[in-house]
Amino acid sequence: MSGPVVDAQTPTSLPPPAGSALNRWFRIAERGSTPGREVRGGVATFFTMAYILVLNPIILGSGTDKYGHHLSPAQLVTATALVAAVMTAAMGVGGNLPLAIAAGLGLNAVVAYQLAPKMSWPDAMGLVVLEGALICVLVATGLREAIMNAIPLPIKQAISVGIGLFIAFIGFVDAGFATRVPDAAHTTVPVQLGATGTLSGWPVLVFCVGVLLTVALVARRVKGAILIGIVTMTVVAIIVNSAANVPDAAWGLTVPKWPHKVVASPDFGLIGHFSVFGGFREAGVVTASLFVFTLVLSDFFDAMGTIVGISGEAGLLDKRGRVPNIGRVLFIDGAAAVAGGAASCSSNTAYVESAAGVGEGARTGLASVVTGALFALALFLSPLAAVVPSQAAAPALVAVGFLLMAQVRAIDWTQYDIAVPAFLTIAAMPFTYSITNGIGAGFLSFVAIKLVLGKAREVHPLVWAVSVCFVAYFAIDPIQHWLGAK
Repeated sequence: MSGPVVDAQTPTSLPPPAGSALNRWFRIAERGSTPGREVRGGVATFFTMAYILVLNPIILGSGTDKYGHHLSPAQLVTATALVAAVMTAAMGVGGNLPLAIAAGLGLNAVVAYQLAPKMSWPDAMGLVVLEGALICVLVATGLREAIMNAIPLPIKQAISVGIGLFIAFIGFVDAGFATRVPDAAHTTVPVQLGATGTLSGWPVLVFCVGVLLTVALVARRVKGAILIGIVTMTVVAIIVNSAANVPDAAWGLTVPKWPHKVVASPDFGLIGHFSVFGGFREAGVVTASLFVFTLVLSDFFDAMGTIVGISGEAGLLDKRGRVPNIGRVLFIDGAAAVAGGAASCSSNTAYVESAAGVGEGARTGLASVVTGALFALALFLSPLAAVVPSQAAAPALVAVGFLLMAQVRAIDWTQYDIAVPAFLTIAAMPFTYSITNGIGAGFLSFVAIKLVLGKAREVHPLVWAVSVCFVAYFAIDPIQHWLGAK
């Protein structure tokens, strides 16, 4: 199950002494890693997901609640960094996986554009807290772990491959290498090369050079290849931006400029502003319940796919495809959703960009502790954390996409009853821009094919139950109309 490791053949440092407290707690030597690799992996993960400190405030800050109120961008930056720091460190210490946690993209858009317009911000965040609490209950009862263990191993492998394509696609889109075709073009082609069908502009050149540099370093098994690529291209981007007078808009969310000030005081004004049941009074029981159902299902399977995918790439799954310490890992992930709602920065969940750290050789929770420490530092150094443009970080996602893609070889493509669901799982993730949608497509097709082939008894009862939930998930719009929630 273990995917390629960038520098597995040439350790950067000696393993910690077998009896050291650090080694005993994180099992560093047992997992074939070193403290140096864990630190590099934690730093690489932070830089590939530091964009959330910019993007989450933009998404939530652009939303307006029922009463016309906006959330403060400065307070959102603080809340986003704080929860990411605490919960990522908790995942490292408690779950011992190289898995970072931060505000979930997609989930924050649901909060900003679906929940908030029907209630106040505290009410919307209260539903997020409730969603996280329900996930924790599912973990405590053992149901969430049972569902993960019931999924066939080839589907888990397909989830990892799908995530690889998904994050590579994210890299191409974030860097501007691939863009949405304007609707005015009246074309059936949804994406194109560059902004106009051709590559142009210094930022895209920085990305292209970054991809070539990173994959070349990976191919040569250079120690710290991904991190070297990110840091090098950030320096190049700063130089290019200064020398070529590139318009700020060309870089996207993060402009590679040395900030006027490095230190900024955090603003904790949003912490604790939530109302668990206020949304039911404001939007009605049916509407609020459907919102919670959507959040639970999306968070549940987004996190599940990410946890399985990252653990598989790190070579940590056992022969039955199970994740180590899964009970604690899932509970921490659910608690992160609660913490995100309580801090008004939306539901927090496991991040697929953690694969960048795994690509650097991270195999334990020590990497997550390092990533969490950097998020804590970002509370005070947020201007510095926002220097890395997506064009410098995105090449890492492309390279890691390749590493995750390698697991496709473990799937038996001659057995159609598993190959077709695996293919749909892989394809639906990048094509619908959602891990949850890919998992849903895989589940439903797996059940349907087994049923048609007369092999329904081979399907675990929990897989049947989850498939029913996915039917409701994909049919949420007509269900809302039927129940009068729209």
